[in-house]
Parts: sequence; C-alpha cells; structure tokens
Amino acid sequence: MEQKKDKQIMWYTLAFMAFSTVWGFGNVINGFSEYNGLKAIVSWIIIFAIYFVPYALMVGELGSAFKNSGGGVSSWINETIGPKLAYYAGWTYWIVHMPYISQKPSGFMIASSWAIFQDNRISAIGTKKLQLCCLVIFLIGMFIASKGLNPLKKLATFAGTSMFVLSILFILLMTAAPAITGAKLNSIDWSFKTFMPTFDLKFFTSLSILVFAVGGCEKISPYVNKMKNPETGFSKGMITLAIMVAVCAILGTISLGMMFDSNNVPKDLLTNGAYYAFQKLGSYYHVGNLFLIIYAIANMIGQFSTLILSIDAPLRMLLDSADRRFIPGSMFKQNKNGAYTNGHLLITIIVSLLIVIPMFGIENVDVLVKALVKLNAVCMPLRYLWVFLAYIALKKAGDKFDAQYKFVKSKAVGIIFGAWCFAFTAFACIGGMYSEDKFQLALNIITPFVLIGLGLIMPIIAKKTNKDIGSSLDQ
Repeated sequence: MEQKKDKQIMWYTLAFMAFSTVWGFGNVINGFSEYNGLKAIVSWIIIFAIYFVPYALMVGELGSAFKNSGGGVSSWINETIGPKLAYYAGWTYWIVHMPYISQKPSGFMIASSWAIFQDNRISAIGTKKLQLCCLVIFLIGMFIASKGLNPLKKLATFAGTSMFVLSILFILLMTAAPAITGAKLNSIDWSFKTFMPTFDLKFFTSLSILVFAVGGCEKISPYVNKMKNPETGFSKGMITLAIMVAVCAILGTISLGMMFDSNNVPKDLLTNGAYYAFQKLGSYYHVGNLFLIIYAIANMIGQFSTLILSIDAPLRMLLDSADRRFIPGSMFKQNKNGAYTNGHLLITIIVSLLIVIPMFGIENVDVLVKALVKLNAVCMPLRYLWVFLAYIALKKAGDKFDAQYKFVKSKAVGIIFGAWCFAFTAFACIGGMYSEDKFQLALNIITPFVLIGLGLIMPIIAKKTNKDIGSSLDQ
C-alpha cells in the first residue's frame, strides 16, 4: 500500500519540489549585477530555453533508466561507461564543492554583520581581516563536522525553506508596493533597448553564472519513476518548473529594477544587494529593518549549516559508493563518530588555502565576493558535464537500458542534445575563467585544474598503497 502511495507524485508536486532545489533569490541578484540590471531578463530567457529545459528533461530520462542506482551521476556513468570514469565523476562532484565551502564563511560574516548592524560596514573591513575570520569560522565548522553531529540538517532545511519563502515574498510585496503603499520607485523604460543585452565579451564570459544558477536538478531524478504517468508527467513538471523559474527571474529582476538604476548598478551588489533590497522593502511598507533582519538571520543560519553539511555530505557520497581500486585505503579511515578523518584533513588543507590565498591578491571585500562567485561559477558546473556525458552514453546504448520516461526517442537527436549541453557547459566554464585582473585570472584557471588534477593522482596512489597493504581490491 505504501509503495503504491510513493508512485503517486503528481507533475505539479514535482515542479514545486524541483523549484525549491534549483532556485534562490541570490540568483536574481547575481544576474542583475552581472548583466546590467534589466538586461538580465533576456539573458535568463535565453538560458532557460536553450539549456535549462533540455538539461532537466535529460536528467528525467537518466533517472528513469537507472531507477535502482540511487540517482547519482557517478552511478549513471558506471552503468553506461565504466567504473573508472564513474570514479572521476564522483571525484568531480565532490571536489568542486571546495570553492563552494570556502565561500560559505564570508556569506556567514556578511549576513551576521547585516543582522547586527543593519548596514554595509562589512565592505570596509578589508579582505585580510575578513578572510582570517572566515578561516576561524571554517575550522569551527570542520570541528563540528568531525564530531559526526548532524543536528544542523533540520536547521539547514528550515533556513533554506525560510530563504525560499522570503524570496517569493519579496517578489510579491515588491510588485504590489506601488499599489499598496504608494512607494516612489524607479520608473522603468519599457522600450526594447532597456531589456536587450549587448552580446559582447562580458556577456559570454558571464554565462557561467547563469549556468551555475540553473544547475542541480539531477537531485530530483530519483522521483521520476514515483510519478503518476511519468511518460507525460515528468516533461510537464519540468516545463512548469522552467516557467516558474523564468517568471521568478523576470519578476525578481523587474523588482530590483524598481529599486536600483540599471544604468548605475551598485558595485557592491553581489555583497550587499539582497540586504539593500529587503531594507528598502521594509521602508516601503513602513516596518523599518524588520524584513532585513529576518532575511539576514535566516541567511546566517543557512550559510553556517550549509557549510557543515557541505563538508560532510558530498564526501560521504564519494566514499560510501566508491570503487576502492581508485581511492587510497587511508581515505576510508573513520573516527569514533563515523567521520572520515583523512577526507576531512584533505578538505581542511584545500579550503584553508582557498580562503587564505585570495586575500594576498585582492584588497577590496566587494571585489573578493565577486571573485569568489565567479570562481564558484567556473568550478561547480564542471559536475554537470558528467550528466551530459552519461546521457550521450545512454542514447548510444540504444535499448540496452529501459527508461519509462524518454526525453527524445531518437538516438541521434538525443546525442545531439547531450553534446550541445556538454559543449555549452564547457564553453561557459572556460569563458568564466576570464578576468581583466591577472591574479583573479590565474585563480580561475589554476583552481579547477589543481582540484581535478588531484583526482588523477588518487588512483595512482591507490594502486601502490592498496597493493602494499595486501588489498585484494583489484580482483
């Protein structure tokens, strides 16, 4: 009876589940900042149409074909190509979280500053002071994670839900503000030139931020075969998801356009933009800094809890399902709390370096925050490449794998879609490395190569060390 109930997820339920996973208010801020305000709207529409929709539908077919494989990218690669590339897929998924983890303490610091002082003084603190504080916060997070304590999972869920609700609430209240409060807002020129982006170098080198924003829908793949009528329901749910995300991106961008001049976007928008927005919203509704404080506290809790969960969860995903032929046996050592001690040590070294190194080449906090966003946008989408490679391999395999839901039935068309999304993601990541600042350019190029390169070294070490201790893993 329970099993029958599990298979009754409706298409609209799936759309809402995916929406809360994929989208966040920070994406609107990032797009508004990097694509000259209201010009971000057309940029979002383009990315949804040519990338996000096929990406989401491909994920649905992969999840349907490998319903008993846990829905993970590495398991898809293992089934379609083989264990060695499956290891590299798992490694990539884990290692690209390092820049992400390194950014969480600064997010916590910024949120804390706004929650306490309700102003932008964090921008003037200086990068050395900020990053040293971030290092301390990170080490505290590592200590908590090493204790195997996971009480923050519910806290992270609560904070994430709160942030999601606040983001939707912001759009609704901001859209209604002129009618309800009579607030004096920026008048928007609704002409074509206001919304049409310039397809220049900055447009193409910022694509990684848009790709990073819409990624991650592979997390919902395990639910494909639990749907009612997955053959039609999944595509309907994903298209609904795309529409919902597009509407939020468009309305959110318009809302910001009513607050900030698109021709003079604040340089500290990536640092303080969300807080400015909620502060102004509170002034429109005559509640002071109430909205700002609620948002800052929710974000503060979310940043710290996500920091700890990002230390533990991706590492467990890598090691719990790993083929031990490719990872040194020492990586599997656990303490009495069940935490992988050497894995945590490796995270500590890598993330500490990612926190400390930027402060020697970047002096301004707002520039640092922007640089870290760009670095994340270069590294995190690398994991999506494996999704598209798995889809290409799935279509090449023909009828070998039975998928209840199919994005496209044609083998050739499926391969073309997979190759297109793979190429687009790679182009976005490579383009995102570009920076006029030589230090940031070097950071964007060296970081992903070193992180991925470590994954190439691990099987070599494993072959020697595992053999030396008498391992029979090669059998």
